[in-house]
Amino acid sequence: MFDMMGMMGRVKELQEKVKQAQAELHTITASAEAGGGLVRATANGQRQLLKLEIDESLLTPQDRDMLADLVVAAVNKVLEEAGDKAKDHLKQRTAGLLPNIPGLDLSGFGV
Repeated sequence: MFDMMGMMGRVKELQEKVKQAQAELHTITASAEAGGGLVRATANGQRQLLKLEIDESLLTPQDRDMLADLVVAAVNKVLEEAGDKAKDHLKQRTAGLLPNIPGLDLSGFGV
């Protein structure tokens, strides 16, 4: 027999856990680099760029295009990694709150 009240309570608990986990995302950080470490980027779990480090050897007019490419590569890489870490964090914080129901899409919760 399906326990609707129990399921509603678990959904409410899931919402609370997701909200708490989302509030913690700013504490999760990820780092990535491009060009063999010439450009390094750091972002948080909210996919916000926190720091960008550029090796001085790239600060010449002839390296302008390469610098732009390396910055884009490093930022894209770190934002993807930060998003993956955030998703893992949310999954860990909400593990076991709802049964595994085929077809149940929890992406709206950030899970």
